[in-house]
Amino acid sequence: MQISVNDIKKRYGRKEVLKNVSFSASGGECIGILGKNGCGKSTLISVLAGILRGDAGQFLIDENDVLKEERIRHEKVAYVPQGTPIIEELSAKDNLSMWYGQDDLKKQLESGFLKVLGIDSFLNVMVNKMSLGMKKRLSIGCAINNNPKVLLLDEPTAALDLKCKEAVYAYLKAFRENGGILILATHDIYEISMCSKCYLLKEGILEEYTYNNDMTDLMNRL
Repeated sequence: MQISVNDIKKRYGRKEVLKNVSFSASGGECIGILGKNGCGKSTLISVLAGILRGDAGQFLIDENDVLKEERIRHEKVAYVPQGTPIIEELSAKDNLSMWYGQDDLKKQLESGFLKVLGIDSFLNVMVNKMSLGMKKRLSIGCAINNNPKVLLLDEPTAALDLKCKEAVYAYLKAFRENGGILILATHDIYEISMCSKCYLLKEGILEEYTYNNDMTDLMNRL
């Protein structure tokens, strides 16, 4: 599988947030989008997810522009925002049941990606009683119901404890090993180190960046 992001533009009034943003990736790769708060990372992820409408550009998956072909985007792309868009008054199981058929849900909880995320351990817990880490894992679980090929994540482990991060990282590793492509906006050192390619977004311009475990260099470039 191949994806290609071509010349994405987004403007808010006079401020050009994304200026001809382009990159490409193949199955199994992880693309890291780095930059200061407010630089446009979340905007880029939201445009690719179809949540925001860009002013120009393409997001090609195997030559299909999923910014125009909504059906294909829903089949192949999943989006996990910074927040946790799940229903607080329901349990984990009830939330998942809105996205999965009964047989598929059982299979995923027993031996699939939901098991990797550890959701089976808090299946009957109400969302309003969950920790932030539980909510994040449940949000990912709901998002991947369609067995996506591309996963868009906006700071997926921000504010999570180490145990919850380990569960998320285990899932992300398994997703890549199955040929999926990750695109994530992040500040997390471990997430940066696991990326196959990193890009810096600064003043609307996206440039490839080679991270060599030198945080001083990275901070100077932000």
